[in-house]
Amino acid sequence: MAYILSIGKSEPPYDISQTQVKSLVESLFPLSERDKQRLLPVFDHAMIEKRQFVVNQEWFKHPHGLGERNGIYIKEAYRHSLHAIDDCLGSELFLTEPVSFNDIDMIIFVSTTGLATPSIEARVMNARSFREDVKRVPLFGLGCAGGVSGLARAYDWVKAYPSKNVLVVNVELCSLTFQKTDSKKSNFVGTALFGDGISAVLVAGSKSDLLGKKKQTVPVIDGANSKTKKDSIDIMGWEIKDTGFEVVFNRSIPHLVKDFWKDHVQSFLRDRGLNADELPFFVAHPGGKKVLEAYQEVLQLDEDAFSESYHVLAKHGNMSSVTVCYVLYEYMKSFPEVGTRSLMAALGPGFSSELISLEWY
Repeated sequence: MAYILSIGKSEPPYDISQTQVKSLVESLFPLSERDKQRLLPVFDHAMIEKRQFVVNQEWFKHPHGLGERNGIYIKEAYRHSLHAIDDCLGSELFLTEPVSFNDIDMIIFVSTTGLATPSIEARVMNARSFREDVKRVPLFGLGCAGGVSGLARAYDWVKAYPSKNVLVVNVELCSLTFQKTDSKKSNFVGTALFGDGISAVLVAGSKSDLLGKKKQTVPVIDGANSKTKKDSIDIMGWEIKDTGFEVVFNRSIPHLVKDFWKDHVQSFLRDRGLNADELPFFVAHPGGKKVLEAYQEVLQLDEDAFSESYHVLAKHGNMSSVTVCYVLYEYMKSFPEVGTRSLMAALGPGFSSELISLEWY
C-alpha cells in the first residue's frame, strides 16, 4: 500500500477570466463572422470561469519561438516546483509537523509542456537540502494522464520498498504553448480549456516513519492499472514546431471514453469487487465538460459524484497532469471517514487510461 500524506500547490500569478481569454483570442485571430460563430462558442460552453497563467495577457499578443518559450518554462517550473514542494512538506492542513527534505527517497517529476536537461527535479535538489542519493524519475509525454501515472509509479516503488517516501511533482505550463498562428479548431479548443498549475504529492510506504505525521484520515493506494489503445497516437498530444508545441486534440475523445475507457474502468472495478454506485465520489481528471459527461454516462452517475472535478475545472481549467491532483486535494481536505472508497482516473496521449484504487485510512 501507499499512503498519500500531503498535497501542496503553487498557483501562477495571472488570474484571467474565461471572458477575457475569449476576447483576447477574438482580437488575435482574423476570424470571419462564420468562423466566429463556429469556433468561439467553445469558450462559452467549456464550464470554465477562470484560469491561472505564468505570463500576462500582453505576452500572448506577440510571437515567441520555441527557445524563448522553453526558457520561461524552465524558470517558472523551477520556481513553482519549489513553492509546491515547500507547501506539501510543510502543510499544516495535512501534517502534524513538517517533513524534512532528508526524508525523501525519490522524486518523480511529471510534465509535458516544456523540456529541460538536467530535468527540473535536479535543479530543485540544488535549492533544498535533499540527500544526494535521492532517486530521480522524470516523466515526459504522459499529458493529462501524468497525474495518476506518477502516483501509480510511486505506489509501485513503495510497495517494493515499504519504508521509503516519494515526492511526486507535477508542473504544466500550458499557457506557454499558445500558438497565435494556428487557426485549427484543436487550437481553439485547447485555448478554451488549458491553464497552468503545479502540485507536489507526498507518498509514503506502509512501513514509513512518516505515517505518524498524518493529521487525520488519508487516502491509501491499494491498486493501480494502465491501459494503452493500439494505433491511437493521433488522438491527443503535441506537434513540436519551430514556434513551440502545437496541440493535437481529436474530437473522438468523448467517444473513446464511452468505449475504450468503459472497458478499462469496468474491468478494474470488477477485479476489486466494487460497483460504481458504491463509491461516494470519483477523483477524475476533468479533461473538459464533454469528458466529464462521458464519465457520468459510462458509470451511470450524476454530477454529484464528480463535484470537485467540475469545481476545479471551473476555477483553474484543464491543467493537464496537475488537474487530478488538485481534485484529490479538494477531497482530502474534507477528511473522508475511514473506509471511504474511491477511484482516481485520467486519460492521456497514447491513447491511454490510468486508474488508481483509493481507500481512506
